[in-house]
Amino acid sequence: MDDLKSREDIELLVNAFYDKVQKDETIGYIFTEVAALDWSLHLPKMYSFWESILFGKGSYKDNPMEKHIALNKKEKLEAIHFDKWKELWSATVSSNFSGRKADEAIKRAESIAGLMLFKVSND
Repeated sequence: MDDLKSREDIELLVNAFYDKVQKDETIGYIFTEVAALDWSLHLPKMYSFWESILFGKGSYKDNPMEKHIALNKKEKLEAIHFDKWKELWSATVSSNFSGRKADEAIKRAESIAGLMLFKVSND
């Protein structure tokens, strides 16, 4: 299995991840009903976000913390939600990629989720 090397790899990863998320009983509804995401807008943002995080490309210009704080006001985001998000992300990365960047993607996701949980819990 290859490591994450390109935006195309990130797109494959993000698409596979959100396919799982949308079907998940624990967090799917947050994305589909509470946030009511327009996937044609959300997915390209996530491609850019992860490309920025993993490859240092400066294409992501949004504030994810602000969006999650606003979402938390609509629906309380709890540890169980972030744990499920991390579980799905880790499983998706591990089933598609292997290597230093794949490991980094998992570690970064864990850090991001921890920080987001802390921020929304203390807002």
